[in-house]
Amino acid sequence: MSDSSWKRGWLLAAGLLGAYGVGFAAYGAHGLAGHEQELADKASHFALIHALALLALSQKNGVLNPWMKAAGGFFVLGSLLFCGSLTLLAVTSCPAAMMAPFGGSSFILGWLLLAVSALRRGL
Repeated sequence: MSDSSWKRGWLLAAGLLGAYGVGFAAYGAHGLAGHEQELADKASHFALIHALALLALSQKNGVLNPWMKAAGGFFVLGSLLFCGSLTLLAVTSCPAAMMAPFGGSSFILGWLLLAVSALRRGL
């Protein structure tokens, strides 16, 4: 996959995550209460943070090193697993939150890979 394809995908993911983050925060504030509202806040918060991270990656000039590509992939995976499981738990009480730790680990790995990318050629 070309660098421009990676960047376009990250820009798409950033836009979708940003829209989800704002929309679910609004839904949580007006349609949920108690613990479910807290879950919505946390999911929205993490979605918005990683939307910005993906936006930054999508705007990088020059060649992307493999560490950056992996970091962005783990940000997307973490968003799906972490934010998605908290969303399901808040809205349906489905025990999908068991996937949240895998999403959180994906976020951490993505940030560590981003740090490694700074130490590698092709930055």
